[in-house]
Amino acid sequence: MLTLTQALYDQIVAHSRADHPDEACGVVAGPAGEDRAERFVPMLNAARSPTFYEFDSADLLKLYREMDDRDEEPVIIYHSHTATEAYPSRTDLTYANEPGAHYVLVSTADTDDEGPFQFRSYRIVDGEITEEEVEVVEAYPTAA
Repeated sequence: MLTLTQALYDQIVAHSRADHPDEACGVVAGPAGEDRAERFVPMLNAARSPTFYEFDSADLLKLYREMDDRDEEPVIIYHSHTATEAYPSRTDLTYANEPGAHYVLVSTADTDDEGPFQFRSYRIVDGEITEEEVEVVEAYPTAA
């Protein structure tokens, strides 16, 4: 299950809407080994496409160096779909190379008559897609 704060949820949705009609993309980093999304990092879609996203290679290298320096890892890797449901495409599978990450997709198309967007999370390991529950909390519990 993916647990994230309402603030992070809102930031991911806002970025997805702001970049529409192009796909938005980004990362939410967190402390290594904790599966706790904390630091929102919106990225530029270098492809600038409504049907495809690609992280800028220089920006991605900078982000990974920064995460390494901060002892972080990518907890959430997100992007939007602008005309289809929030489900990983074949292209998305080729980019899914972080087996520990939650892959969040936000659809900015109303494909299910349930509202203006869908927010769904998946684990993608060795090309196998598993949808997971998303829990949005006001704040993470503090350690005792």
